[in-house]
Amino acid sequence: MESYELTFRMQMQVPGILDLRQETAAVKDAYGIGREPTNAFGRKCLLARRLIEKDVRFVQLFHATWDSHDFLARAHGNLIPQVDQPIAALINDLKERGLLDETLIVCCGEFGRSPDNGIRGGIAYGRDHNPKAMTVWFAGGGVKAGHTIGGTDEIGAEAVEQVHHVRDLHVTMLRLLGLDDNRLTYFHGGRYKQLSQFGGQVIEELIA
Repeated sequence: MESYELTFRMQMQVPGILDLRQETAAVKDAYGIGREPTNAFGRKCLLARRLIEKDVRFVQLFHATWDSHDFLARAHGNLIPQVDQPIAALINDLKERGLLDETLIVCCGEFGRSPDNGIRGGIAYGRDHNPKAMTVWFAGGGVKAGHTIGGTDEIGAEAVEQVHHVRDLHVTMLRLLGLDDNRLTYFHGGRYKQLSQFGGQVIEELIA
């Protein structure tokens, strides 16, 4: 019964949170709502702020079709104007409402892009997936503002400064959320397991 009651309370909260008519015209304009190319992602970003205000602990925003292998200037050039203003508005909005310090924002994809033509089997597929170098940016939530940490070689093929496995990124995010990866273990299948699988190193340079 408690589970059913919780579900009912959650469902009753949704219509009010989704009603963007409660926001001022100035706020919606800041997010780019009501005009292209920012309308769709602007609505997601404003909804994210409203969810955070309601103490939702984890909010994920998804923007698709970044997996471009060729004509990157054209492909990504069309995508950047869709997200740039809404993301900036979300950060500013959280800051003005005193929520940014306690909200960790992480913006990333699945991997970086290789500098070559991605030749496989004699066919050039364009710039390939690159697990050896990628860019992630953070805001709020106890991270250092205005810092660039790490770097690649001269052609962007591999990380050569502050080289970290993705597990290190995960344990650093957990630290920023006030959690210790080494203590988040449970016994399963005959051994102790943890969120990072094998542990990791906190990237201290990220933390303010």
